[in-house]
Amino acid sequence: MLCFKPLFKQSNMGNLSQGFLLLCLALLLISCSSRKQPAPVVEIYQGKTFRDYEASSFSGDGYTVQKGETLFSIAWHTGNDYRDLAKLNNIAPPYSIYPGQIINLKKQKVTSKANEALPRGQTSKIKSNQPVDPPPKQAYGKSEKNVNGGANGPPVGEFPEQVSAWIWPTSNAITNMFSAKEAGNKGLDFSGSIGQPILAAADGKVVYTGNALRGFGNLVIIKHSDAYLTAYAHNDKILVKEQQWVKSGQNIATMGKSGTDTVKLHFEVRYKGKSIDPLQFLPKRK
Repeated sequence: MLCFKPLFKQSNMGNLSQGFLLLCLALLLISCSSRKQPAPVVEIYQGKTFRDYEASSFSGDGYTVQKGETLFSIAWHTGNDYRDLAKLNNIAPPYSIYPGQIINLKKQKVTSKANEALPRGQTSKIKSNQPVDPPPKQAYGKSEKNVNGGANGPPVGEFPEQVSAWIWPTSNAITNMFSAKEAGNKGLDFSGSIGQPILAAADGKVVYTGNALRGFGNLVIIKHSDAYLTAYAHNDKILVKEQQWVKSGQNIATMGKSGTDTVKLHFEVRYKGKSIDPLQFLPKRK
């Protein structure tokens, strides 16, 4: 009897251990079988996916002006043409704005009430196909037709839903890569020498030329679709005009060192105002 009891207890302990292992195995199998699809695998670049960039891009209908901002910087941040914002908000040159001001980014829908106050049976003399808000004259005293027609560039077009193809703005070496960090480089920096050609990375419309954005020097911004812009900074000479439509590969500027201490091109791709890595779009170099 003294030998039987210890053996009996040891047997019970073994059964309990086996039972516990079987229970764990069963729970594991149930857990795996309840997942109908494998765990998603997402390609992550520097800790963020493209969806992260898309989610943090600006897509609101209005923007509240902060201290130190200009209409140019707001257009840059939200992915718009500053002229469109000026027209939409009735802001005349030199485009003065103030902190706390609400800048509308999209045209508000207005219901026509032209016939509400007229006597019964009488209608407005405005024809249904007559433009209510005719387009204003273009900046610099030139019409869009003069800027874009004939030898000045390709014919006026509409923005596509997607950018059909991208090319490199220069064949020079990259000296500074894109960084997703808050204080990181928001584009690609290329080495070069004064006067080297800078090319449009895709078809589009020039929406800004000038040096009003601090830190960019002589800057060209091209809009390629409703969502995408490219920027070309620190130019020596700018060879295109605002509102001009350009073709992919067209020479838009020459390389310089305006706004910086070395000759270089700073190139950015922006999705709805948010900087994203240009290498996601540019073709692989041989």
